[in-house]
Amino acid sequence: MAGKDINGGLKTALEFGPILGFFLAYLWLKGRTFDIGGTEYAGFVVVTAGFIPVFLLSIAVLWKLTGHLSKMQIVTAVLIVVFGGLSVWFNDPMFFKMKPTIIYLLFGGTLGFGLMRGESYLQSLMEGLMPLTDEGWMILTRRLMFFFLALAILNEIIWRTQSEETWVYFKTFGLTAAIFVFFITQGKLFKEHGTEEDDDKETPPRA
Repeated sequence: MAGKDINGGLKTALEFGPILGFFLAYLWLKGRTFDIGGTEYAGFVVVTAGFIPVFLLSIAVLWKLTGHLSKMQIVTAVLIVVFGGLSVWFNDPMFFKMKPTIIYLLFGGTLGFGLMRGESYLQSLMEGLMPLTDEGWMILTRRLMFFFLALAILNEIIWRTQSEETWVYFKTFGLTAAIFVFFITQGKLFKEHGTEEDDDKETPPRA
């Protein structure tokens, strides 16, 4: 079932608001510890505990308004609950920091599995958003697979070798900027393998 259209600003706020909220809450609580039930929790873990319900609420509202959630959004929500919950349960930020690694490995691996079968799973997810030839979809899928795997490796390097604050900045802005830059640099691919112009030529003019 096709999703309903909603205001673009509201959609963006629901998708990125929780992430920005996590960042601002971390800046406010970083370096502080909280005694909850006789156990000391670092500010990062407390912020993570708050982020999970906020993210789930935003996803629920998005689903209520649009009547649809992508498979990517559902998988991301599940992993946030699992790895965020593990960080809170074990009082260890490591699990939440590993979440982007798992997400990108999962996405990259899924795209790679499809390519091995001669299919572009990306095409089935995004065909309505980006009109490309079948060859164009295969090329984009291959590039995105390697890109996701590179992000997974980069996330591991950042959280294991840099400060917690550096990782939070990287998670909030670095990963988002990297994905934006990736699609911007695919302009030549979209131009050479786009089908929109062809569709326009084949559609007879209306009387």
